[in-house]
Amino acid sequence: MELAAIVLSLFLLMYFAFRGYSIILFGPVFALVAAAASPFHLMPVYSELFMTKAAEFFKMYFSIILLGAVFAKVMEDAGMAKSIAGAIVGKLGKDQAILATILGCAALTYGGLSVFVVVFVIYPFSAALFRQADIPKRLIPATIWLGVFTFSMIAFPGSPQIQNIIPTTFFGTTTWAAPVTGILSGLVIFGLGYGWLGYRHRTAAARGEGYGNHVLHEPQLKEEHGLPHWSVSLIPLVAVVTVNLYFSNPFQWSWAYSWDANSLIPFQALKLSLLSPGIEKVRALWALNIALVIGIILALWIGHRGLRKHSSIKTVLNAGTASSLMAVLNTASGYGYGSVVANLPGFEVVKAALMQIKIGTGPLISEAITANILVGVTGSASGGMTIALGMLGQEYMAWAQAVNMPPDILHRIICLAAGGLDSLPHNGGLITVMVVCGLTHRQSYGDIFAITVMKTIVAFLFIAFYDLTGWL
Repeated sequence: MELAAIVLSLFLLMYFAFRGYSIILFGPVFALVAAAASPFHLMPVYSELFMTKAAEFFKMYFSIILLGAVFAKVMEDAGMAKSIAGAIVGKLGKDQAILATILGCAALTYGGLSVFVVVFVIYPFSAALFRQADIPKRLIPATIWLGVFTFSMIAFPGSPQIQNIIPTTFFGTTTWAAPVTGILSGLVIFGLGYGWLGYRHRTAAARGEGYGNHVLHEPQLKEEHGLPHWSVSLIPLVAVVTVNLYFSNPFQWSWAYSWDANSLIPFQALKLSLLSPGIEKVRALWALNIALVIGIILALWIGHRGLRKHSSIKTVLNAGTASSLMAVLNTASGYGYGSVVANLPGFEVVKAALMQIKIGTGPLISEAITANILVGVTGSASGGMTIALGMLGQEYMAWAQAVNMPPDILHRIICLAAGGLDSLPHNGGLITVMVVCGLTHRQSYGDIFAITVMKTIVAFLFIAFYDLTGWL
């Protein structure tokens, strides 16, 4: 009965997520459904387990999500994101419309802008290019998806996206974990996806299919004056990446910053709750906090004229702050749900089964399969990842230590796995892309599904790659 209650709660969570209901409300509801057949009383499960774990997630990641949202809003409203996107697509031109869209998306995503902001910024440029080049519009969602939600978000080391940040606090890594695996897997995902989209364009052209007649969300690009030059607009993005690298110091360079390993001791003596046990669990968060603050300051300084032309700086900062709340509360609720399930006696059977999945000597296959299942259930890479790590993160870390596996590879593989089945039809990001483009799942999902299959396979290819070579 306990196991049946857990399975029922997972199916209900997936169904309600697919129907668009908020996980903030239904995360605790289905956590209590999972606990209903256990020996635990429901109110302690809610107040002492679910809420404590949700608060723990909030404590660890809220500042990152907040600062990231504010940074993205400033870059967007100041016209700096539009300037960079326009420069990339303009220099490559209509003959390279697919490549220009992918690179424009990747540059903004890797620079720290919210993935949703990137979608809104890049779409008008990509639509105009696709129309000029007479490439079917139905390929735009897959092109944007490849540039935003794949290699630049989950594979390339140093990405400041939340999917690359969450594993740092579980494994004591940095956002630059496993650089060789990250770069190589990112290039493979890019190459496979770009090759697929090129093939689809050529076959459509051979049939005489062009852009098509569309009336929904058809942008008309206007010449905008007063935008910051693209080279100046790049400065905040470059600053975020380089400052993050300097303060996280993943490769232990002598010239980079070194955090005092004893800096937490005075606070541990005060017995503060939810405090990280060591500096390695929080240095990646601290580094990115500093990087985003510097990025925001530079963006405000460079783009202040554009901000004042459209709205006040106060309005922009408040809007960015408000937009961060939904993201952090959604993911915190998912983490709280996963933590409840992980601590139920009935889940021990599931945990034992997942931990028995072995190919090679380490936990990578088990980690990748677990993450893909939960990401598919929740329709969210960050939500599924937090649930998976909340359930089995400590076990995976102990398993890796037992076989002398560096935690960096755990970090990179779960990022790659979380970017696999996150693009099932009920994913919020995918629905956003479709709405922005004015297209439907029937028109465009087939190519996104093909890219989903490719990037899911890549995670498992690089598990085999690591087992054979031991490279990070």
